[in-house]
Amino acid sequence: MFITFEGGDGSGKSTQITKLQNTLRKKGYDVLLTREPGGTLISEKIRQLILDKNNREMMPVAEALLYAAARAQLVSQVIRPALEEGRIVICDRFLDSSIAYQGFGRQLGDAVNVINGFAIDGCMPDLTIFLKLDPEAGRGRIGSREKDRIEMEPDAFHRRVAEGYRWLEEHYPERILAVDASGSIEKIAATIEKAVMERIHAL
Repeated sequence: MFITFEGGDGSGKSTQITKLQNTLRKKGYDVLLTREPGGTLISEKIRQLILDKNNREMMPVAEALLYAAARAQLVSQVIRPALEEGRIVICDRFLDSSIAYQGFGRQLGDAVNVINGFAIDGCMPDLTIFLKLDPEAGRGRIGSREKDRIEMEPDAFHRRVAEGYRWLEEHYPERILAVDASGSIEKIAATIEKAVMERIHAL
């Protein structure tokens, strides 16, 4: 089973991913945790390029292509082999992030889908957990910690990203589970666990 987590900055993805990973392992499942961009040596190097706040001159198309390149490497080298071995793969961000951040945030539109069609090669999540949180609230959670290049973008950019996630939620309800990320950590974790176990049993 392939599970992805999505959400704006500060939505609590890392916390909920860790909790789900621990829960599934306690239940006896073989779980692989990875992230985007990253998860392989090549993809991690691409991550450094994308998020480096000194690379402010990076063109939107170049950014989208770099994300797709990192994704192609991760799918080929990590995700697909793990799924073929019967493992549960949990990925922190995937294609939906590119649609929201580059398609809507950078206003590249459907070009993002075209680029990533080659990158994912038909490998799509069975379930996507979307942690839904107002962009301003998410940025408030980040607080004073050092921001990467994407987090440093203006509010208008992050509002477009949120619009992208709303579009995805509306168009792919069979795959995307939207969870209110403003609730308690334990309540959110319980909602996610219930949905994941139902999908595992269905598969």
